[in-house]
Amino acid sequence: MALGSSLLQTAGRVLTAPIFITGGYSALTSPGGRVQAAAPTLDAIREYLPVLPEDDELLVRANGGLQLLAGTTMALGFKPRLSALALAGSLVPTTLAGHAFWDMDGADAAAHKTHFSKNVAALGGLLLVAGAQTTKQAAKKAAQKAAKKAQKKALKQG
Repeated sequence: MALGSSLLQTAGRVLTAPIFITGGYSALTSPGGRVQAAAPTLDAIREYLPVLPEDDELLVRANGGLQLLAGTTMALGFKPRLSALALAGSLVPTTLAGHAFWDMDGADAAAHKTHFSKNVAALGGLLLVAGAQTTKQAAKKAAQKAAKKAQKKALKQG
């Protein structure tokens, strides 16, 4: 992996994380209307995961805590791939609960469709972070590829 790619990945992680850090902190400390917005989605999830606690506020706060922690660790570069996967897993129910534009009309539907699309874009960015190799991994892979190529060339000449 080229140095430029590594810098771009770092910048991408650092620029993606703040929305999860601030949003997570807000949900953790002041869940407010998020609890009511999440209720229908949580009820639907409970049909498949009956072990999910019935306390919607607890789940909203826990989700906020997860986003705060994973956003912070991703920004700092500590286990960024795992952090991105945790955020991606958290973002799906958050998006479904908070931006169900298909159940709305007019300006509300349009605004929530925009927010839904932004969250889908953020999900794409998180998946890119989750799938990214570290510089060390990339260097090892490149070295293995070069060694294999050199071995093939030596066999052809030998």
